[in-house]
Amino acid sequence: MNPPYEPGRVRYNHGPGATPAPPAAPLPSFDAWQSPPPPPPPYNVEPPRFDLPPPDGDDGLGGWRRFVPRRPGRWIVRGLAALIVLLVIAVAWLAVTAPLSQSLKPPTPPSIVLTDSQGKPIARRGAIIGAPVDAAKLPAHVREAFMAIEDRRFYSHWGIDPRGIARAAWANVGSGGVRQGGSTITQQLAKNAFLDSDRTAARKIREVFIAFWLEAWLTKDEILSRYLSNVYFGDNVYGLTAASKHYFGRTPDKMNVGQAAMLAGLVKAPSRLAPTANLKGARERQAVVVGAMVNAGFLTKGEAADVQPQRVLPAAANAVPTGTYFADWVLPEARVQVGEDSRDEATIRTTLDGKLQATAERIVRQAGLRKAQAAIVAMKTSGEVVAMVGGRDYKASPFNRATQAKRQPGSTFKLFVYLAAMRAGMNPASTVDDSPVEIAGWKPKNDDGRYLGQISLARAFARSSNVAAARLTQEVGVRNVVRAARDLGISTPIANEATIGLGTSEVTLLELTAAYAGIANGRYPVQPRGLPEVKDKSWYQSLTGGQTRMPEAVRTNMLSLLNSSIRGTGREANLPMMAYGKTGTSQSGRDAWFIGFAGDLVVGVWVGNDDNSPNPGLHGGGIPAQMWRQFMASALNIRDPEPEPQLIEAPSDDQDAGNASLEFGLPEELIQQGGAAIDEVNERLERLGVDARLNPDGSVDVRDRRRGPPPRDDREDRRPPPPEDVGPDEF
Repeated sequence: MNPPYEPGRVRYNHGPGATPAPPAAPLPSFDAWQSPPPPPPPYNVEPPRFDLPPPDGDDGLGGWRRFVPRRPGRWIVRGLAALIVLLVIAVAWLAVTAPLSQSLKPPTPPSIVLTDSQGKPIARRGAIIGAPVDAAKLPAHVREAFMAIEDRRFYSHWGIDPRGIARAAWANVGSGGVRQGGSTITQQLAKNAFLDSDRTAARKIREVFIAFWLEAWLTKDEILSRYLSNVYFGDNVYGLTAASKHYFGRTPDKMNVGQAAMLAGLVKAPSRLAPTANLKGARERQAVVVGAMVNAGFLTKGEAADVQPQRVLPAAANAVPTGTYFADWVLPEARVQVGEDSRDEATIRTTLDGKLQATAERIVRQAGLRKAQAAIVAMKTSGEVVAMVGGRDYKASPFNRATQAKRQPGSTFKLFVYLAAMRAGMNPASTVDDSPVEIAGWKPKNDDGRYLGQISLARAFARSSNVAAARLTQEVGVRNVVRAARDLGISTPIANEATIGLGTSEVTLLELTAAYAGIANGRYPVQPRGLPEVKDKSWYQSLTGGQTRMPEAVRTNMLSLLNSSIRGTGREANLPMMAYGKTGTSQSGRDAWFIGFAGDLVVGVWVGNDDNSPNPGLHGGGIPAQMWRQFMASALNIRDPEPEPQLIEAPSDDQDAGNASLEFGLPEELIQQGGAAIDEVNERLERLGVDARLNPDGSVDVRDRRRGPPPRDDREDRRPPPPEDVGPDEF
């Protein structure tokens, strides 16, 4: 069967006899869908004229009609929505920056009385803040006195007083200066509780917003109560309760009209008008307030005439100082213990020992320092500070040189060098080469120019050999020396170089003394503290405040070294009991130190100039060691602080007789024979080639003549040349 269509061509197959449909009409052209071209611009049309009257039927808007909104209601809705959004943002900002609870807090930290360990007051710091008052329960004349002079329409306005602002502006213009203020009591509360005292437009705008905020959430009596509870009345007194007791010795509800008027008058200038210092000015201001109460209708003229000038209680003698070196240091910790929201005066017991503090102050006064300054820190091995002197005179200079001054520690820093050596397995009998050395261009040297070759660590530490310390620092590694210092509590920056072994990095006296306390205690680090230790510690304090026990062998070796030092360069500090310490002197006597311990006391002494200028002749083995010895003799009740004569080292060819004093006891019968026997002994010693000097206690200082006169102490360069030798003197 043939297909109904031809291959390659589509054809409909109509049935037999069907008539094919006529051809469809042609499709319309696309030209009809296109827009006609715009007509040419009418170049010959005149521009519109606005100087002619509008034609009939015209409203006069002409071409400006298109700028008039056809639907003004839509724009009003949009404006209201924007205002609502701004209001929500303002409320959120005020809720964060001006919480209502802030107006209940005291405006300044309350007074704290610090006592020594026996309960005797040593310092009082902070403001006197009274208990909050309830304005609704106060006598009417007390409230009216403040409203009359500060805000007459307090109960009628809504945060700001336009009439008051206009009145103050007119008065100020007439007087040619600022005589009156327009701030309401609500605005003053906003400023006192939430803002600073800057006189800027931005601060004033914030004050207005906060005033509206307070008026929206608090009643008038609540606002007045918070204002009267925190306002300043002079003499470091805040709040109506404290002021009435301070000036009149009575509570606010017992004040008469004159007393209320006087206190209301102080608000304008409390420091200048405080009646304890300016009774005449306070009484004049009282009269102004009474007149304002008459003008406001709170008093009649007859009642005002009956108001008498008020008397105040005399200012109490301030027997307790407001600050001392120790009080300034311990106060921040005491504030944390008291808390921020307290209004009552707090009494905090400290670790200070009154007798030891008096001893330290006396020793500094009698030290003969000329223009130099001095500082002393005494603490127990547990870290409890029992005495602190930060300078010669707190009133002249409250700068605490014991806790704030960072100075080069000199050879006292060698403690960490030798501690690192002991940790590395060395001991006092180990040897070190005391001969010239060069380390990366730096050539440390001993001031006397003598180098003893191989010597024991005990001897190197006793004579404070700088070359030996430099070699040890290089041998054990700078990193390990720094680690030893950090472990014992040194937090100040320490340079990553070999010179640190000679004390080139700065420290504070307090931290360095606490580091020596770590050796005395056997556990490190020792944290200095001025308040008794808190028994109930938080979990964070328990994790971060732990101590590490020092290996007994290491501690024994360090005690041996420190004992040899106090009988060497530190012989001026020697006591007739086991004592340990180290001297230190920085370049040209700029800083002189002695740090040591005996019994249960660890004491550090520093002497130097505030401007870091040189002190020729000053060294750690001199005045600081003597001050340390005097303090210890008094603190430990040593009646005869003179050291017992004993043999420290035997004479030998390589002995450092210039730094370690050779003392030995003479037979008692020989001492009793007098000068002849002493001369005979001296002659015998001279034949041996040594000089001898008999001390009053029977001991003899010996030095080898063949080596020339010994220097007072070792001094050497601390910083590498060039341009010149700038090494600090070391002891």
